[in-house]
Amino acid sequence: MNSRKSKTLILFSLIVFGIIIFLIVIFYRANIERRLPKLETSDINTALRGNIITKDGFSIASSQKLYKAMVDTRNIDPDKKDMFIKLYSLYSGDNPKRVKKILDGAKGIVTLSYKIDAKGAAYLKELTRKLYRKKIFIPYEDPNTGVASLRGMSIIESGESRQYISKDALTPLIGYVRKVEKDNITKVEGVKGVEKSYEYYISAIQDAKLIGPKDIGNNIILTSDSNLANRVNGYDTILSISLKFQTMLEKIIDERKEFLNAKEIIVGVMDSKTGEMLALATTSRYDPSNIRKQDYKALNSSATEYAYEAGSVFKPFMFSVLLANNKINPLEMINTYNGKYQLGKRIIRDTHPEAYMTAEDIIVHSSNIGMIQIAQRLDGHQIYSGLLKFGFTQKTGIDMPYEQTGNMPPVAKMNSQIYKATISYGYGLQATFIQLLKAYNVFNNKGIMVTPKVVSSLYKNGKFYIVNKPEPVEVLTQDVAKRMKRILIKAVENGTGKKTKTVGLEIGGKTGTAHIASKDGGYANNYNGSFFGFVNDSEGNSYTIGVLAREPKKPYYYFGAQSALPVFKQTVDLMVDEGFLKPSDINRTNENIVKSATQKQKL
Repeated sequence: MNSRKSKTLILFSLIVFGIIIFLIVIFYRANIERRLPKLETSDINTALRGNIITKDGFSIASSQKLYKAMVDTRNIDPDKKDMFIKLYSLYSGDNPKRVKKILDGAKGIVTLSYKIDAKGAAYLKELTRKLYRKKIFIPYEDPNTGVASLRGMSIIESGESRQYISKDALTPLIGYVRKVEKDNITKVEGVKGVEKSYEYYISAIQDAKLIGPKDIGNNIILTSDSNLANRVNGYDTILSISLKFQTMLEKIIDERKEFLNAKEIIVGVMDSKTGEMLALATTSRYDPSNIRKQDYKALNSSATEYAYEAGSVFKPFMFSVLLANNKINPLEMINTYNGKYQLGKRIIRDTHPEAYMTAEDIIVHSSNIGMIQIAQRLDGHQIYSGLLKFGFTQKTGIDMPYEQTGNMPPVAKMNSQIYKATISYGYGLQATFIQLLKAYNVFNNKGIMVTPKVVSSLYKNGKFYIVNKPEPVEVLTQDVAKRMKRILIKAVENGTGKKTKTVGLEIGGKTGTAHIASKDGGYANNYNGSFFGFVNDSEGNSYTIGVLAREPKKPYYYFGAQSALPVFKQTVDLMVDEGFLKPSDINRTNENIVKSATQKQKL
């Protein structure tokens, strides 16, 4: 019996041991890395960044998907390797020698290309199916598991590429992007310009998630149940700026910059009623697709990020503060000391010397001496609060990133006779081009200030969405604004802005020439010339225009009347040619009559 029990126990133990071994093997086989082909696969269809579209319908910035081609070299039949290289190179347009070098240089999974567009990816996916049918790919047995696998070639999404079809046009306004890695996919994000300021809206919203059976080329077979999440691209941004008008204006200022030998020329054209920018052009531009080292200085928008002393174009703001505080009568006579006046240790001279001028003619003929006299009627608080209403030392709210605010002396300093004098003709404080443009617009918009903007709306799925629309603010009463408007029109009719006159249009504005402060605290022999004003036609079209010529080097052309004013005139003429302005026919007829009479007299 004892012998029998022992045999039974041994047999039982062997059976139990065998079962344990069996379970261990099953567990091991179930948990080791296995490379068996799956019946189902999943895919992510990434969403794209929205487009930037001009007012005249050109998509100047758009995104496209990039794909990468990957292949397991162990799955390529050695006898058919040359055939694979030839076919792949034919379909992809790649260099056969480069492809061969990649395949020979590694064993296992290699990437043949990272920059395949959507069309090329479709061709290569079709090629993959053909290669399977031709048996160019053969199974490979993993020595660790003994499991055979057949991977072949995979075409996988690798990232997103941003395209700028207009080259350097509309830069730096539209800005540029940089690459970022998200979930092993190369995406882009805005760094400057509209690309940055509208990043929240323009960036991709939601990727599509797909699942389904796969075909022999490892491509997903779409079914009614495949779509787990829809793809949602970013919003398109619609600019208020026309590509055609902007590029024509850029050509004008490029030629003018060369003529003046200037550092930069900036032009802004704003709808006086809505604040929408019809153009914001500069000669400092770059190609966002190919930024070079020499382009670095052009990456910042001088219109919004460069603060400078404005010079005489600042005088109308001081004059309007005087009017608003009932400190001046535009027709009263002001002593202008025959064009020569001592201020502290400095001698101030006028370019149009007169013994006396009416107060409004101080603006019309740009008398620094006259401004010094009338500015003393204001105290520091009145000056500071009055200029603050025009938006100085504050961001304009334009939809551009990194906007600068400029600076202004504190109230205590503005009570000084010297500070009142220097500020009265545009020195001692700094403003940006866009601040001046926004402030000048007040004179042409019944005293109401509106916010400049370069994007008119967002667009998605057939709908337009309005963003960035602050409420207008009253800066001047209508009476004061109307009086200032008449004075600026007089400056064009009889004063420093004569050369901007255009028959059939109402034009007003002011020239300015400002010394540029040097790093040692003095003033270098460099100047900024500018002209800011407005133009209106009889059909209700109303625009505010600013021109800044930075550091023109051509002799005797540094004055605003010689450097900036001609660009203002060319801009107005271009607006007429392109239909943005429509001169009055009556005035045109009168002009033709005068021309005809003149020609007859000559005959």
